[in-house]
Amino acid sequence: MARTQRDEGAAQRDATGGGAGPQARRAGARRHDPNYKWVALSNTTLGVLMSSIDGSIVIISLPAIFTGIGINPLDPGSTSYLLWIMMGYLLVTAVLVVAFGRLGDIYGRVRMYNGGFVIFTLGSLLLAATPFTGSAGATWIIAMRLVQGIGGAFLFANSQAILTDAFPPEQRGLAFGVNGISFLAGQFIGLVVGGILAAINWRLVFFVSVPVGLVGTIWAYLRLEELGTATHAKIDWPGNLTFAAGLTVLLIGITYGIQPYGGQSMGWTNPFVLAMMAGGVVLLGVFVWVEQHTDEPLFDLDLFRIRAFSAGNLAGFLSALGRGGLSFMLVIWLQGIWLPLHGYDFADTPLWAGIYMLPLTIGSLVFGPLSGHLSDRFGARPFATGGMLLTAASFVGLLLLPVNFPYWAFGGLLLLSGLAGGLFFSPNMAAIMNSVPAGQRGAAAGMRATFQNSASVVSIGLTFTLMIEGLSAPLPAALDQGLVAHAVPAALAAQIAHLPPVSSLFAALLGFNPMAVLLPASALHALPTGQAAILTGKEFFPQLIAAPFGQGLTVVFVSAALMSLVAAWASWLRGGRYVHAEAPAVERGVVMAAAAGRRRARGR
Repeated sequence: MARTQRDEGAAQRDATGGGAGPQARRAGARRHDPNYKWVALSNTTLGVLMSSIDGSIVIISLPAIFTGIGINPLDPGSTSYLLWIMMGYLLVTAVLVVAFGRLGDIYGRVRMYNGGFVIFTLGSLLLAATPFTGSAGATWIIAMRLVQGIGGAFLFANSQAILTDAFPPEQRGLAFGVNGISFLAGQFIGLVVGGILAAINWRLVFFVSVPVGLVGTIWAYLRLEELGTATHAKIDWPGNLTFAAGLTVLLIGITYGIQPYGGQSMGWTNPFVLAMMAGGVVLLGVFVWVEQHTDEPLFDLDLFRIRAFSAGNLAGFLSALGRGGLSFMLVIWLQGIWLPLHGYDFADTPLWAGIYMLPLTIGSLVFGPLSGHLSDRFGARPFATGGMLLTAASFVGLLLLPVNFPYWAFGGLLLLSGLAGGLFFSPNMAAIMNSVPAGQRGAAAGMRATFQNSASVVSIGLTFTLMIEGLSAPLPAALDQGLVAHAVPAALAAQIAHLPPVSSLFAALLGFNPMAVLLPASALHALPTGQAAILTGKEFFPQLIAAPFGQGLTVVFVSAALMSLVAAWASWLRGGRYVHAEAPAVERGVVMAAAAGRRRARGR
């Protein structure tokens, strides 16, 4: 209790600008400046929007990027490049956000956030200036995407803590509504922007972040001030290393698990994949043990004693697990099947896929700030729980659509999914950040982002696994019969039909017809008149994979709906409105006192 009273006294002195030095007085002035909170909100929203757009802009731009560096994405050796360009950014942010959030608590959140803007902008510039082609160019892009991921981790880990410092509890839901929805909106804005820029020049896909990053960096250095109280603590190096190594190894195993191995369609029996996943689980187990036996842990497990914190993070993890692969499935559905069947050229499908997915963004933009504002008054539980129930309903609706759907039904379900995401995301984020002590906000933001980003990576691996499993049985027979029906020799048709389903899935994701690549030129020339044009036209491949793809979608959407329902249950468990700073002093001291007691016990 004595420690709690000292912490409260320090926080009160900081809040009033007390203490020595001009920095404390400036922080106090900023805290009482009614306009500063909007400066913090607008700048952090710009940072989160930029990093979120860059996380998705590559998905829609992959055909142009691979063409620009001279790589055929259907070559077996290109699968690793494809996966790492898509997932490397998410993996790095998932691994580093907790450590960077903790560094923000120790050395200053604004300082770490500003550094993230610089690193992200530098990575974007180096990507736009990619000097190589072929495998060297792909390796360079992957490496610079990892640099971007480091910058993005600094931004994600500290932006929410900066907002929590700047806004009073009764306005944090609105702030997180605007900031959080910028993250959701950025994921789909990136699809539209990527489609437009990739049609002009693939380097613009990366360069677009450079001027935004420069403006944001200068703006942040000039206007943002430290309002939080620095936590004087040692860096938990054993915890940092075991967590980073464990999560990295586990996610690498998941990434390679969806690649073909030997004669199998996926690599889940690959000894390397099994070893990586087992090693990751062991290292994460060691991490938990380390955190239980260190005085100043990276991942403060005592925070999970706060019900609003633990339930909110569980709901957020399950939500991201269910929704994480949604954008990939929608892009594949539109680019690989629906748009070509409706007369769009394969070269134009990336742009139009982004445009047709706009209802998802609109729904999030409308309901995110509104639900965040309402949760300030009524608490997060009704909105976050309702959002997950509506998300499950949207997945069921998508499940019931035919593969060649009427767009009004598809667009309406995307709008519902966007509304549901807006209902959940902002209140859940605000509830998590409101529930923790002021000195733990950076670490708490990092922990929340880690759960979300890790779930997104796992979701991509899970979604592709379920889809490939759904395709593996019906697709070979459909390919074989379809090719033979158009006079392709039986031996060649059988050879193409038994290629790994992931090749057809990536072809649909990239939005092009693989028949011109898979069928040798000599075989096409030998076909009867008109057959080659049919096989390489707009409709043959989409019609061929439509039925198998529909079976795969059934597995994916059923799984996503079930996870959304479990997330709704977890969200309901959080209880009523809870703000740590407004709780009774005795209640606020429970977690700190328990943690201090365990540290003393370990020290004896």
